[in-house]
Amino acid sequence: MEMMVGPMSGALDATALAQAYPWPAGRAWLRSMMLMTLDGAVAGPDGLSGSISSPADRLVLSEVRRLADAVLIGAGTLRAERYRPLRAKPADHIERLGLGLAEAPVVVVVSASLELPWEEPFFAESSIAPIVITVASVESGRLRAARERADVIVLEGQTADATEVIAALHARGLLRIVCEGGPRLLAGLTAAGIIDEADLTIAPRLAGGGQVRTGDTIAHPAGLDLAHLIVDDGFLFTRYLVNRGDARKPGHA
Repeated sequence: MEMMVGPMSGALDATALAQAYPWPAGRAWLRSMMLMTLDGAVAGPDGLSGSISSPADRLVLSEVRRLADAVLIGAGTLRAERYRPLRAKPADHIERLGLGLAEAPVVVVVSASLELPWEEPFFAESSIAPIVITVASVESGRLRAARERADVIVLEGQTADATEVIAALHARGLLRIVCEGGPRLLAGLTAAGIIDEADLTIAPRLAGGGQVRTGDTIAHPAGLDLAHLIVDDGFLFTRYLVNRGDARKPGHA
């Protein structure tokens, strides 16, 4: 991996990669992580993002998760990608505890219907109970069943408002949040104007079926500044920071 634009130059080792994806100290920060092909597909022919990924892409994802409080996903992403329980490496565990973080990131699933794969290892084998965010209008029987398998947060109304989702996590002390999709959840966060950073990996693939647009048109599109560009085997790893005139942006070149 080599940084072509940004605060460092040349090949990146593990230490440099960690410095390339910093979390700000003592403040809330919301990252979005996206992987797509050159023609806008977010998955390969098998319907999974892994088939358009690479070892370097997985390394970046692991680094971003490493010191996060929470990994935020939509129900469709959980079902499609079949997430496994997240566990920190021993060295990362020690570093996390030294920073006052939990032993591993908690995975947060947003689901209005609570139609989730409850018997999958993601729920059955997690040492840290996943958080499931749902809405007050959900069927009561499903809500009772969900509370037996997860830490459930119920929002008022019939839809999970993006701002309320993030506020609920902040109320739990979960400030370092990385959203890994899917498109509907990312669109809601984008429309709400609460994303601080967008980390986009572009895969050197043409997979077909691509659709970059994921939501309604935004009246006032956010401006972003390129913080870095890393290349590896044809993959482009971009890190953009939302331009709010904030001099405290972490790792801003």
